[in-house]
Amino acid sequence: MNNLLSANISNATAWGTILVVVLVIFLVIFFAIIAKFFKTWLRARLAKAPVSMSNMLGMWLRKVPYPLVVDTRITAAKAGLDISTDELEAHFLAGGDIVDCVLALIAAEKAGIPLSYDRACAIDLAVKGTSKTVLEAVRTSINPRVIDCPNPSSGQTRLTAVARDGIAVAVRARVTVRTNLDLFVGGATEETVVARVGEGIVSAVGSAPSYKDVLEKPEVISRTVSDKGVDAATAFEVLSIDIADVDVAGNVGARLQAEQAEADKQIAQAKAEVRRAAAVATEQEMAAKTQEMRAKVVEAEAQIPMAMAEAFRNGNLGVLDYARYQNVVADTKMRDSIAQPDTSPLPSNKFPGFRKGRFFFGSLYSLWIYRHTCSPPEVTTIA
Repeated sequence: MNNLLSANISNATAWGTILVVVLVIFLVIFFAIIAKFFKTWLRARLAKAPVSMSNMLGMWLRKVPYPLVVDTRITAAKAGLDISTDELEAHFLAGGDIVDCVLALIAAEKAGIPLSYDRACAIDLAVKGTSKTVLEAVRTSINPRVIDCPNPSSGQTRLTAVARDGIAVAVRARVTVRTNLDLFVGGATEETVVARVGEGIVSAVGSAPSYKDVLEKPEVISRTVSDKGVDAATAFEVLSIDIADVDVAGNVGARLQAEQAEADKQIAQAKAEVRRAAAVATEQEMAAKTQEMRAKVVEAEAQIPMAMAEAFRNGNLGVLDYARYQNVVADTKMRDSIAQPDTSPLPSNKFPGFRKGRFFFGSLYSLWIYRHTCSPPEVTTIA
């Protein structure tokens, strides 16, 4: 009996020890949690934006920075905004910036701009990954921003447009815009506004009769561009378009005419070269035909000795006739040689009368040949 009682006492003592250990562990964990979240909990409680420790413990387990969420809730509460920790935590887990959202809501409320928390979160998520923030969008809506057209970051400082008289005009404009929060999500960006303004400036300058009109009245360009509605379906509202600088860029019309004249000249030269080539080809063709005719003449002359030989055989040509023929040929060659200019410098320089004497004796020799080779005309005696 005593043994059984001792065993029961031992078991009770063991269970008691286990319960005590578990209770101690629980108390240690409880006090550790209180020590970890007490400062943040107390700060929220004193700021009249209470957050339960269970919520902070849940955020800590979900790896959400609970001090940031609590501080953001305190900031919103101090500004009169009722935003729960669940809403802040949900936006943080979605990848948004809860601090910018709350600051944007505070700025919009102070400026009297209607902006809900869900809309601010949507804008913040829309600009994620860019250099813009929802806070900047709200600030731009409150304080309008000036955009240069063209954007200097693109490498251009002025827009060049050509008037009707062919003179190019360089224009630089400044566009004052403010954010349109209703179209910020899904609306066109700043680049679209700059492109539309540039297009309007080029169109306005191109419709001007002269560049002088553009220099005299640059406000016409601003009015024309403003009437086009360049801010339609964009995230901005254009307040004003101001022409900051207008200058003459150059005479584009004259340059184009000069280039056209140069092109026409090259075309004319090409056509003239074609005609010259055709003329050269025709000349070569005529030269070939001339050689062909000369060949035919040589061929015909080559048949003369053959014809004379045939005449000798047939008795139609005698020896005396052949001798006369040879004398005539020799006389012709001599006259041709006399008619040709003398290229030898010695007789013409040292003996000036030699050429005249040679011509005189040559003429006498030709006359003697003619009288002795040619038969005198027959004299008919009338009975």
